[in-house]
Amino acid sequence: IRDRHIDSGETIGVIGGTGEGKSTLVSLIPRFYDPLSGTVKVDGRDVREYTLENLRSGVSMVLQNGSLFSGTIADNLRWADPNATLAQMQAACAIARADEYIDRFPDGYETVLEQNAANLSGGQRQRLALARALLHDSSIYIFDEATSNIDVESENDIMAGIHRLAGRKTVILISHRLANVTKADNIYVLDHGHLAGQGTHEALLAQGGLYADLWNRQQALENYGKGAQ
Repeated sequence: IRDRHIDSGETIGVIGGTGEGKSTLVSLIPRFYDPLSGTVKVDGRDVREYTLENLRSGVSMVLQNGSLFSGTIADNLRWADPNATLAQMQAACAIARADEYIDRFPDGYETVLEQNAANLSGGQRQRLALARALLHDSSIYIFDEATSNIDVESENDIMAGIHRLAGRKTVILISHRLANVTKADNIYVLDHGHLAGQGTHEALLAQGGLYADLWNRQQALENYGKGAQ
């Protein structure tokens, strides 16, 4: 993707099949990788001009298998903001729907997590990783399949909370479920490593092509699932 600009406060969707380079693309922003050609800029400056500390302090990124460490739930959350109060942690966990299970633990936010948070389910780990990212007051939020292990109903609620960041924060969403990006200001469609489409949800549907095909296929599957219930 060349000569593309994301305005501050925009919400961007990135979709495409497995192996299309979606994660690699967004990982260029916090410099987990450097481009072989071209440049990636944040606030008009090449990301290579920033120190890694300064660059990454402005980016919150949640991966599909976000890492958690041994320690309490509060310790994990305060990794994003060492000075976070209990009220701030509770607010972030409410958006990520992590409060639903944390409040059931006898020790609440002082519950000790095992190595790699093995005493949490995959969905619980994702919710906590989301809450931690939201607790970090960043300019850019990147969610890379960050709700893939979460049930659809909770995912819808979480996405509604994420979309409320619109206008105040720059949000980049990678999701296999197109319903999560329909409200994005702009959606990039990747196919075989190339940009196959760009625009709003409505514009891409009108254009037909890969996005419209994926949308129709997913809608048919969801409608089939509802009918089978």
